[in-house]
Amino acid sequence: MTNPQAIGAVERLCAAVNAYDLDTLADCFTANYRNETPAHPGRSFTGTAQVRRNWERIFVGLPDVSARIVDTVVAGDTVWSEWEMNGTRPDGTPEMMRGVIIFETCADRLDSARFYLEQVDAGTDGHDGAVGRLIDDHAEGPVT
Repeated sequence: MTNPQAIGAVERLCAAVNAYDLDTLADCFTANYRNETPAHPGRSFTGTAQVRRNWERIFVGLPDVSARIVDTVVAGDTVWSEWEMNGTRPDGTPEMMRGVIIFETCADRLDSARFYLEQVDAGTDGHDGAVGRLIDDHAEGPVT
């Protein structure tokens, strides 16, 4: 069942990113917001102060950042959202991130997230090369 407040909270976040509106963006979150980053546990945090610091840095480091919600699934107060973010660093290097953010909402605010957004790897060595890098980077000896 679709929850208009839940999906509205996620859509407001996307609109605030695209408007470069830090105050509105920070207001999308509850005071006790929790961000879990399962693939990078050391990056998890609690509170809107860190949200604000993160986005201040993003707006400076990617001054033309844009966000797009690719798709969503809503179940009660939970919103599974697929995102794409693009921008250009001040030195002209393009950046792209894609992934999923699973939000828990409280009324019309974001209360927690499991964050799976990652930089897009533009490597051209295909699947075999990616698996080789994964194994070679973590193996004790050469892979044969």
